[in-house]
Amino acid sequence: MSATLDEADSLESPGARELLLVTASSIMREGDVVDISLSELSLRSGLNSALVKYYFGNKAGLLKALLDRDMAAIVKSVDALLAKDDMDPEAKLRHHISKCIDTYYDFPYLNRLLMRLVRDSDETEARRIADQYLLPLNRAYFRFIGDGVEAGVFRPIDPQLFYFTLTGAADRFFSARLVLKHCFDQDALTEELRDSYREHTVDFVMAGILAR
Repeated sequence: MSATLDEADSLESPGARELLLVTASSIMREGDVVDISLSELSLRSGLNSALVKYYFGNKAGLLKALLDRDMAAIVKSVDALLAKDDMDPEAKLRHHISKCIDTYYDFPYLNRLLMRLVRDSDETEARRIADQYLLPLNRAYFRFIGDGVEAGVFRPIDPQLFYFTLTGAADRFFSARLVLKHCFDQDALTEELRDSYREHTVDFVMAGILAR
C-alpha cells in the first residue's frame, strides 16, 4: 500500500517513525512474540500502515530498525560503564547484571529478535549485526572479567561462556510467561517480580565468579 498525496504531511510528521518503533515494541512485549501484524500496528499507533514502507521499506526493515534501536542503546550503556574510573570491577559487573535484567524486562523479545534476524538475514546483514552489537559486547565481557581477574576479585572464567550464561538467564525468564501462567498461576511480569529476579540473579551469578 503506497501513501497518498493527502498523507504527505503525516509522512513527515515528527515522531511518526519513533511511534511505530515504540508501538511495535509494545506489541511484541505484551504478546510475548517476535513478530507483528501491520494492521495491529496501524490500529495501535493510529498511523497508516503505509508509513512502514515509507520509513523502513517493509516489515523486516521495521524489525531491523527496532533491533538497532535497542541494541545500540545497550552497547552505548556498556561502553559508558566500562569507562567509569570510580567503580571497581565487582561493582561494575553487579551493575551490568542488574541492567541486563532490567533490559530484558523492558524488551523480553530482544534475544529472540536478534537470533531471528541473524538467521533470516543475508550474510552481509548478519555480519553487520554481529560487528555492531555482538562483537562489541563480547569484547566488553573480556574487559569485565579480565579486569576483575587482574584485580584478584574474580576467578579466571571464560568470558564467552559467561556471556551465554547471563544472556540465557535473563532471556529465559522474561520469555517464559506461559510457564509462569501454567505452573505458578502468575500471568504478568510485574515490577516486583523483576526486582526479585534481579536480586536473585546478581547474587547467584556473582557467587560463582568471585574469587573469595
